Amino acid sequence: MSDGGHSLFLRVYYEDTDAAGIVYYANYLKFAERGRTEMLRDAGFDHRRLRDEHDLVFAVRRCSADYRRPARLDDRLEVRTAVSRHSGARLVMSQSILRDGELLVAVEVELAILSTRLRPRRLPADLVAALIRS
Repeated sequence: MSDGGHSLFLRVYYEDTDAAGIVYYANYLKFAERGRTEMLRDAGFDHRRLRDEHDLVFAVRRCSADYRRPARLDDRLEVRTAVSRHSGARLVMSQSILRDGELLVAVEVELAILSTRLRPRRLPADLVAALIRS
């Protein structure tokens, strides 16, 4: 983690691309999911721990993606993730997918915080503090 958010670096593999060697649009959402997951893990709150110790899971409520430039086979990408806002049972994260500092895709994801019985849950204070510090 770094000041102002979390960074995950990944490589574009053949399986991520279409016949032209360009990343298939839906795969950027997978890259963003990995970035959010690794941010949680680095903050000490992996998904299994959140479920088992806090009875907490996430569900995507809303997602938007602004596709600006394509990524290609073998590109090394950076997925930057930061908390935009949080309140009660809601967490909004802003994500940028970059290649060599150039913005390729901007993603905003609103997550609903739920119990394993799918009831709204508040974010634990220690999780909020860890994510805001990241």
